[in-house]
Amino acid sequence: MEKLDKKAFLEKIFDFEKEKVWKYRGTLPAIIDFYADWCGPCKMVTPILEKVAAEYEGKLNVYKVDTDKEQELAGAFGIQSIPSLLFIPASGEPQMARGAMDRQGFDKVIAEVLGVKKDEAKKTQE
Repeated sequence: MEKLDKKAFLEKIFDFEKEKVWKYRGTLPAIIDFYADWCGPCKMVTPILEKVAAEYEGKLNVYKVDTDKEQELAGAFGIQSIPSLLFIPASGEPQMARGAMDRQGFDKVIAEVLGVKKDEAKKTQE
C-alpha cells in the first residue's frame, strides 16, 4: 500500500486541476482509502486492505489518502465521512463507497467493479 499526497495523486491517479472529465492515469485498477489516523472504522479497514494489497499484487494497486493532511484532495472528491473508498477500474468510471467494508465486500467489489477475479490473485497464507 502506498500513501498518496496531492502531488502523487495528480501524477498517478487523476489531474483534477487540469482535467474536467475523469481520466485515470494508471494501468492497473486501484482502490483509494480516504482515512484518518483517529478514525476507528478506518483502523478496522487497514488490515483488510493490507491483505488485499498482498493477495492482488500485480493485479491492482491500493493507495491511502490521509484526509487530515490532504484536505484539498478530500474536498475534490466530496469526502464527508471516513472511511471512504474509491474503486477505480482500469477503464471506466470510478465508484465511491462510504463506510467500512468487510473482506467479502472488498472481494465482491474488486470482482464486479474492478474486474479482477479472486482466483487470478495470488493466495497468501492466513
